[in-house]
Amino acid sequence: MPAGAGKPVSAAQAAREAAGPDAVVGAAAVSATRPGGGPDDAQAAEPAEPIKPKRGERVVKLRPEQTDEGYKSVYSELTRPTVGSRIRTGIRATGEVMITFGLVVLLFAGYQVFGNSAAVQSEQDDLAAELDQAWADPTVAPTADNNVKAPKAPKDGLVGRLYIPKFDKKWVVVNGVQPDDIRYAPGHYPETALPGEVGNFSIAGHRIKKIFWRLDELRTDDVIGVETRENWYVYRVYDLEIVKPHQVEVVAPVPGKPKAKPKEALLTLTTCNPKFNNYERLIVHAKLVDTVPRNQTLPDAGMPAEIKA
Repeated sequence: MPAGAGKPVSAAQAAREAAGPDAVVGAAAVSATRPGGGPDDAQAAEPAEPIKPKRGERVVKLRPEQTDEGYKSVYSELTRPTVGSRIRTGIRATGEVMITFGLVVLLFAGYQVFGNSAAVQSEQDDLAAELDQAWADPTVAPTADNNVKAPKAPKDGLVGRLYIPKFDKKWVVVNGVQPDDIRYAPGHYPETALPGEVGNFSIAGHRIKKIFWRLDELRTDDVIGVETRENWYVYRVYDLEIVKPHQVEVVAPVPGKPKAKPKEALLTLTTCNPKFNNYERLIVHAKLVDTVPRNQTLPDAGMPAEIKA
């Protein structure tokens, strides 16, 4: 009787004995002979198929790969700069610089329009005091006593006061239209007529909050007043126009007709257009309609009712 007879023999052992010592029994066969074994066990033994990425997705290996130069980082391909990434970085940096520059320019423009209002008002107050002093005492003689200071001499080049009652505004007008002249005040074009004279009394001013900011709101028949030491002059608006900076004929004795001989007393106001820019000029033309003597003994020196706000 063979050794081990009577002992139970497993199905796997019987299969090995039947196949011989050199045979290799696959996992599927063993699984098939295993009690309770089935096709699911055979499939579990097979290697899993690689996962196919969806369209637009990128599969990143979790383990580093060994190369001739050593192990390659898992994220090396993702973090390595490319031509596209360098271009995007350059565009992003340029955009940030341009945004910063734009903010600086915007802040500067805002200051020029709104932030220097206090400086303009302060300068206008000083000019008004000097103008009143000049009109009250036009001659300032030196004193005999060197220890006593003479009154401050009035500033040269003050033309008078300009009034726009519609805006409840008035300014001391200086003589000159250079940047330093009109920094804090409207300026008279020196080659044009004086207030009340036949010709074109022309004034330039900045388009800032304290000066000619609202000039575009003037309409036909609106009043513009001018005060000098001798007279009040009442002008009424008859035209507004927008021109290019080179069109200087707007301040000619007859606006728009440089060679024509003037027959009327006119007033022209010029300023930049549009607001926050200067590639155009806004022009306001007015015509003299009344002249009233200035009388220092009267309230408001005899200011005409049309000029009062």
